[in-house]
Amino acid sequence: MKNKFLSMFDYLLLLVIVILVTMGVMFIYSSSINSEGISVTNEYQKQIIWAGIGLVLLVIVTLYDYRRFELISHWFFMALILVLIYTRIFGRLVNGARSWIGIGEFGIQPSEFGKIFFILFLARYLDESKNENQLKRFFISAGIMFIPMGLILIQPDMGTASVYIPIFLFMCFMADIPLRYLAYVLFFGMLTIIFAILPVWNSEIADSPVAVITILTNIKFRVILIFTTSFIASVSLILRRYFHFPKYMIWISYAFSIIAFSLIGSMLFSKVLKYYQIKRLIVFMNPYKDPLGSGWNIIQSKIAIGAGGPVGQGFLNGTQSHYRFLPQQSTDFIFSILSEELGFLGGCIVFTLYLVIFVRILMIIKQCPNRYGTYIASGIFGMITFHFFINVGMVMGIMPITGIPLLFLSYGGSSLLTVMTCMGLLMSINYRKKDLY
Repeated sequence: MKNKFLSMFDYLLLLVIVILVTMGVMFIYSSSINSEGISVTNEYQKQIIWAGIGLVLLVIVTLYDYRRFELISHWFFMALILVLIYTRIFGRLVNGARSWIGIGEFGIQPSEFGKIFFILFLARYLDESKNENQLKRFFISAGIMFIPMGLILIQPDMGTASVYIPIFLFMCFMADIPLRYLAYVLFFGMLTIIFAILPVWNSEIADSPVAVITILTNIKFRVILIFTTSFIASVSLILRRYFHFPKYMIWISYAFSIIAFSLIGSMLFSKVLKYYQIKRLIVFMNPYKDPLGSGWNIIQSKIAIGAGGPVGQGFLNGTQSHYRFLPQQSTDFIFSILSEELGFLGGCIVFTLYLVIFVRILMIIKQCPNRYGTYIASGIFGMITFHFFINVGMVMGIMPITGIPLLFLSYGGSSLLTVMTCMGLLMSINYRKKDLY
């Protein structure tokens, strides 16, 4: 019995997790030290508690047969929707977003845990619908994504909401949803953001404003564009379907419908996020346009990373964090502190540890004997990959600041417990890879 229990765990993956979480606690502690060498917060103590709870969760989920979640995943998803609605109405306002619930200092972010419920339920639907029409599968799967994602967007918490997209894309790709459908979602999302930020970029970031972009700031011109692109898309589809025009008419309809929906989506996007929030999102393109305002975070982060050099300034010897130049330094910018104190070498260590996680997840996906486990592992892979590349790109100044934490390292109980639960799911899948039912 003891040998069976011990054999359930992927010890390489567990070792990497422990190293990353330990590094996280170390640099959360470093972020709490001020210029006088005194710790001014107890975040690192809380993180140790979260890490302990997370390891217990990991063990429990590993022991539990992940296939049993398939029977109850719809209840999890329904509970998620109800909690997100409650959070939007009664939740605690933190950093401009009503995305937390709790009492006193204790609080959780339901949208973080929601990623797990979303993965479990979408995996169930994709498994059960394997023989259905692919277009129908795509639309229902997209609906499963957009319901929680929309509720998170109106909190508003664009960073967390955006994580649902790569989860959806990876899972649907593994479920053999045609690439043209997945590309539609990807292009729609990209163009929606582009159309929403272009007016702000034109007036706040660009060195030489482009006159044609002002069309997007005029509601009448925007409505005309929506009508025109919708008309072209509809006519192209009708000509192909009922009058047997060449096949390229489908692709014309495909392209113009994306533009039409993106123009509509960008109007909604601009309603959800205020002007200054969009500016903060895109200031990475030229942070020196507002060095003491929206650009401050990126500039200080790049200074911290550059100051680290090859081997860093040494643990607890960083200046950017201790003199409080870095905002949100224990959460969004934890990698900046690590890079300043451990340098390029420390960054390479983190990259290597994450690479091990990515490779192990891909191996688990490849060896999984059933579709449900494959879809779960694929969703987790999409989530962790997106978090890693967006956060690291953000602190390096090549990605927008979206408030996405670096999993395992950043301070935060909700994100840490979520990713530890995901690791337990992966180990549960891996242990049962030889089961044929």
